[in-house]
Parts: sequence; C-alpha cells; structure tokens
Amino acid sequence: MKKIVVTGGLGFIGSHTVVELQNSGFKVVIIDNLSNTTMSVLDGIVSITGKTPDFYNIDLKDKQDVETFFKTHSDIAGVIHFAASKAVGESVNEPLMYYENNINTLVYMLQNTSQLKQAPFIFSSSCTVYGEAQELPISETSPIQPALSPYGNTKQIGEEIISDLCKADASFNAIALRYFNPIGAHESAKIGELPLGVPQNLVPFITQTGAGIREQLSVFGDTYNTEDGTCIRDYIHVVDLAKAHVIALKRLMDGENSLNYEVFNLGTGQGSSVLEVIKSFERVSNQPLNYKVVDKREGDVVAAYADTTKAKEVLKWTAKSTLDDAMLSAWKWQQRLKKD
Repeated sequence: MKKIVVTGGLGFIGSHTVVELQNSGFKVVIIDNLSNTTMSVLDGIVSITGKTPDFYNIDLKDKQDVETFFKTHSDIAGVIHFAASKAVGESVNEPLMYYENNINTLVYMLQNTSQLKQAPFIFSSSCTVYGEAQELPISETSPIQPALSPYGNTKQIGEEIISDLCKADASFNAIALRYFNPIGAHESAKIGELPLGVPQNLVPFITQTGAGIREQLSVFGDTYNTEDGTCIRDYIHVVDLAKAHVIALKRLMDGENSLNYEVFNLGTGQGSSVLEVIKSFERVSNQPLNYKVVDKREGDVVAAYADTTKAKEVLKWTAKSTLDDAMLSAWKWQQRLKKD
C-alpha cells in the first residue's frame, strides 16, 4: 500500500479525507498537533474504516521535528497538506500567528517533500484567494484580488510559494484545491466538524444553537447587496470535498496532470445565503432556530460561489450532496456529540 501523509489529518476536512484514502486502499500517516481537534477523531476514523492510520503529534512549526519525521519516512508516496489556522476574524486580530503557522509550516513541508522522489503535493487552499470577486460564478482564471484578511493572504502566498517551487523544479508536482465552504459530517455521524471553544464557522454555530449549547446565532449583517441581504457562500458537503482530494492525488500519482502545478475550484456551483442555510437547518431538524441580525463583520466577502466546470471536465468530479443533505448530516453529528 502506498503511504500518504496527511497533515491536519484529525481536523474537519483532514479526517474525512483520511477515511476516503483508507477506503481507497492507501496507507495513511497523520500529522496533527491537536491545536483544534482531539484524539477522539482517530477513534471515529478507525470505527468507520476498520483501519488504524499511523499518528504523529508534531507541531509543523518545529522545523527540526519535520525533518526528523521525513528522515524516518523516506517511502512517502504523496502529501496532502491541510494543517493551518483558518478563522478569518481571528487572523485579523492575530496576523503574525497566522503567517507563522500557515506559511512557515508550508515551507518546511515543501522543503522535505521536494526531496522525495516523485511524491506529489496536494495543497488545501481556499476561495478566499479571490477576495471580493468581480464576477460570479468564480472560475480558476478569475483575478486574484487583494486579500481581505491575513488568513486569505496566507492562502494566496501559499499558492505562490508552491507555484514558484514547481517552476524551479520540473520534477515536483502539486495541485492546489480552492475550497468554497465545507460543511456537514460523515453519514455514520462518527466524525464531523469539532471546533474547540466557540465555533468560527456558520454551520457548527447553527447546530450548537439548535442543540441549546449556544443561546443565539448572530447573523453578521442583512444589508448586503443580495436577495435577502445576507452573505452568500457555496456550501459543499465535506465528504464530496474529501473524495476530490483522492481523485486529485491519483491524478498526480498516475502522471495525468498536464502541468506540474494545477489549480481547481471545489464547490457545488450554487450560492446559498446565511438565511437560506438557517432555513435548511430548520427544515431538516424540524425546529426553529434562535438567531438575530448584528453588525457586519470585518473581512467578510459579500458573495462567493464556484464555477466548477474545470473540476467536472478535468477531474471528472462533481459534488453530489444537497444543502439539506449536508445540514442533516451536521445535525446528526451534533446530536451524537450531545449524547457523548
């Protein structure tokens, strides 16, 4: 079995990708410093797949620890790099922490991965690289606008670093996957989004409010230039997203890529407003949600949804799940957490 390293592999998207990799016959090695997750996620992965991935508690900011890991794992066949801080609001308040955690760690991973023979690299990027897009839907050729947050800037810089490496080293192959808004949970409800402390993302805040853990959901602004005045995003089921990583990895491993650096949008191609997501939750949970509209939040883009043509045509991948599917899976996961 080919060995794939997944950094941030106990995180939200990472854990679901580990499941899909193991179900596809790969041997997975997880690196995670548990800064935004817990070891219970590993139990969920094992329960779903019947296989136990190797796990290393390593902080990728420690360059020496990263080098030591790679020296003992010279047979790595590919790397999927998720590990990063990802809260827009927090990045505005703590920019240096974000630059250290998201840029330094990427450089250390690339320095070591590029020393391996033909080990491709999948980068967890984001639609935030597009900033406030001038046209919708957003395609891979849409201009990269100035970042609206330090978090968004770290993804822009990260892509530039990988692109520069690929230009300098023709033998190095990488794909950057620009996610739109991942939500939901595995259908087994054994893994899902597990924010530590107050959730920074909309859906876990919705489900925690629905479960009575949070008193009320704050909707940040209802005077945007959208149909109902709230921000619009492209919400993609995390399992659909995880499957795309396996497809992208196999593309590079099989030498099917046309360039040694490629970029793909991953979304549904449809935008949903904050109020539409709330209504979806109310439908699948069969209960009203307590929410109120508050002031707009710095760094928020008005609307963003993907042109998914390239992923469909080149990767032969498309998102299968609906917004209601994703919200129902997120609610089942929340209910399981409440029982535990």
